[in-house]
Amino acid sequence: TPPLRCRPLLPPLRRVHQQHRALLLLLWSEAQLANTVSPLAVARRRSELGLVLLAAFITGAAYVLASLGKNASLPARIGPFLVSLLVLLVCAHIGVRKFAPGASPLLLPLATLLHGIGYVMIARLSDRLAGLQATWSLIAVACFIAVLVALPRVADLLRYQYTFLFVGVFLQLLPLVPGVGFSSGGARIWVSIGPINFQPGEFAKLCLAIFFAGYLAEQREVLSSGGKRIAGVQLPEMRTFLPVMLAWGVSVVVMVAEKDLGSSLLFFTLFVVLLWVATERSGYIVFGGGLFVLGAFIAYNMFGHVRDRFAIWLDPWSQYNGKGYQIVQGMFGFAEGGISGTGLGLGDPTRIPAVKNDFIFAAIGEELGLFGATAVLAAFVFIIGSGLRTAIRTDNAFEKLLAVGLTTILGVQAFIILAGVLRVLPLTGVTLPFMSYGGSSLVANYMLLGLLIAISHSSARRLHEVPA
Repeated sequence: TPPLRCRPLLPPLRRVHQQHRALLLLLWSEAQLANTVSPLAVARRRSELGLVLLAAFITGAAYVLASLGKNASLPARIGPFLVSLLVLLVCAHIGVRKFAPGASPLLLPLATLLHGIGYVMIARLSDRLAGLQATWSLIAVACFIAVLVALPRVADLLRYQYTFLFVGVFLQLLPLVPGVGFSSGGARIWVSIGPINFQPGEFAKLCLAIFFAGYLAEQREVLSSGGKRIAGVQLPEMRTFLPVMLAWGVSVVVMVAEKDLGSSLLFFTLFVVLLWVATERSGYIVFGGGLFVLGAFIAYNMFGHVRDRFAIWLDPWSQYNGKGYQIVQGMFGFAEGGISGTGLGLGDPTRIPAVKNDFIFAAIGEELGLFGATAVLAAFVFIIGSGLRTAIRTDNAFEKLLAVGLTTILGVQAFIILAGVLRVLPLTGVTLPFMSYGGSSLVANYMLLGLLIAISHSSARRLHEVPA
């Protein structure tokens, strides 16, 4: 029994003790919640695992059919190939399950499906290229997982926006350095460092997308308010708009100097789309369209290879024995494939000189027909839809703009090369994401995919779909 003088203090002490106990219970319950796996996250990862295994099955079956069609025998390396394929895809899935459990379940399976079909076509064309592409596939998946590990919070990239600007500009200038950069196919976009050749522009597009998203997220209100009005379009103050114009201007100038107009169009579209989304002013789309028409006219009059590609686009038949041979052979391939295709390994896509990179879609149209080509187009549409849905779901301005920018890069790049192969647009030298042969493109696109998945997971946390 406490002394008489202490008895008045007992009720307050009991209340304090009860408050402390309630606080400890609250902290314990939050800790238990943080350690509890969300049922929604579990459902998404189970769906993703099933779709990834389905993509692996389709890839393995296509690999066997291509070998049977080409050599009339099962491939000798079918066992190691299937095991390696499963291990690679399961590792990518485990990376998402561990570091981004709330992410969309569609992005990784769709990308792996496109990657698998592209790899089968490359293996069907050349065993040597298939071995190199397998090595780059391993590196690409490792970089994909590294992005998820290094980015627990995507918003942290906002602090390094100017660093990404300088890195992006440096990567674009790198092919112009004597002794380091070299030309291939008429464009100076390659860099050789020891035994490794790569395209730094593939990584520059990610850096500039991060810069554009970060800068426009911070300055969107100033850019929306604007300064002078020209031709009915409210333009922002130049001092606010200058860093964005500088990054875009350097990109376009370097790409024109390197004669890589496909990438120049890609960067220009990225710039205009992000500016429109950030300011919600449709005048920027009109103004950007006018600048594109003006730039296309100037490029047509300045560069002979631009005029050649435009002439080939209009009439490739007159130059069948020259520069129009490749486009005509691609059209013959689509015609030969018809509705259902000739069958994997039963076509003759080797007639197309650049079939492994620029014209891999023509090889798919020949051997898989309209059905296979439509499936590839649908996969790209679903990836773009998932990327835009990720942008809509997030309430963070930087993540929203970054998701839109990354999806724009993926969608516009696929559209440019597919439209060029189908003669909807003049042909430009960009790769088909996840499908064309090339290590730089594959690694960069898997890093882009990792960023989109990280943003999707971040949105799920804010929406309390998974524990923080």
